Amino acid sequence: MTLSPSTGVRGVARSEGACGTVCLDGVRLLGAEPTDVLVRDGVIAAVGARSESVGARQVDATGLVMLPAFVDLHTHLREPGAEEAETIASGTRAAAEGGYSDVFAMANCAPITDTPRRLTHIAAVAARTAACRVHPVGAITRGLAGRELAPLAEMAAAGARMFSDDGRCVTDAAVMRAALAEARRTGTVVAQHAQCDRLADAGQINAGPAAERTRLPPWPGVAEESIVARDAVLAGETGAALHVCHVSTAGTVEVVRWAKQRGLPVTAEVAPHHLVLDDSLAATGDTLYKVNPPLRGAGDVAALRAALADGTIDAVATDHAPHPAHRKAAEWCDAPFGMLGLETALAIVAEVLTACGAECGSEPDWALIADLMAHTPARIGGVAAVAGRSLRPGEPATFTLVDPAADWTVDPADSHSLSRNSPYAERKFRCRPITTVVSGTVTSDRAGLLTPR
Repeated sequence: MTLSPSTGVRGVARSEGACGTVCLDGVRLLGAEPTDVLVRDGVIAAVGARSESVGARQVDATGLVMLPAFVDLHTHLREPGAEEAETIASGTRAAAEGGYSDVFAMANCAPITDTPRRLTHIAAVAARTAACRVHPVGAITRGLAGRELAPLAEMAAAGARMFSDDGRCVTDAAVMRAALAEARRTGTVVAQHAQCDRLADAGQINAGPAAERTRLPPWPGVAEESIVARDAVLAGETGAALHVCHVSTAGTVEVVRWAKQRGLPVTAEVAPHHLVLDDSLAATGDTLYKVNPPLRGAGDVAALRAALADGTIDAVATDHAPHPAHRKAAEWCDAPFGMLGLETALAIVAEVLTACGAECGSEPDWALIADLMAHTPARIGGVAAVAGRSLRPGEPATFTLVDPAADWTVDPADSHSLSRNSPYAERKFRCRPITTVVSGTVTSDRAGLLTPR
């Protein structure tokens, strides 16, 4: 499967083969009543009761939920430069297992993705080794140094649809304004890691009780909120699309809500871990809970959940950040920030949305999950022509099948990532993707449901 190079996308290289002509019997599209879905030649050919076809293999999908395959706006694949932690092959395999068809690979590699040549190199490696489609993110500034713009127009011409210095903040307002102006000209999006260096300083843990208990340098929420407020105003002035990475505080939620009420071109994501973990865990000193931005207070978690349910936050993005075990085993201040996220994201979002709005024991709003994890991320990232499509006849057969009653326990040893820094070891979840298909190609099939026999 190869897509137009102009999209900045390459085909899936690592797969379990084409699913062929199959009829999924009794599947639930977006959690609706059971129906049959016919897949033929990589396309959804028909939807409806008894969608049979001569030569179709009948597959019992009773009880399974069919969702559009997910799009992750925020993935660290580490290659090139840190292949001990992750490679494009291993990271995208983890993505496929998590139900993803597309990931945006952040620029903080070594060398940094700040030239067209480096961007096309990542795309070329993905074409040979990836288990899902990879969209390389270009750096906003050369070397992530925050001083001089990288060649954004040239990288956009090479296929970049998003630019970010993630891991570092573009603190200089003039540089950020210039980046947004260039993004407006090229029709791309700037994704900001909001962290005022002067306010965050050497922060290691959320300011307040967690910092007081551990005596680690505090990291106040205002360091994030002040940058988001500034950038929202700059986005309004330039007319450029601003995307706020990994929102972590109730204050940032209010800033984003204010920006949207004013009609400013601002979107925002939340990472799964900020929806279910709080700073009381970080205060234990276990570096598996060390993440950037830090885990916040219980009130922030509640505000993020509410913002996810009411539409203030547009998307869920994993911020999948693998690290080798020996690096995470260091003392807190020496250990790197970050945790795994691709293989547990759906389970967390489903749990959170069920707790937020549904009766105990019922299922989440699957259509909302499709919006948060597929449709909207594809639109924000500028890849809606190929990803996050609807599940209608004539559309590409790009979907994930979810068992809503899987009842599984996280074992980091089972991860397809090269790293094991998951904060969810031994945690029990309810639902799980079991099969992922990209344009008719099976990229993950935990139960052997669609793998050709």
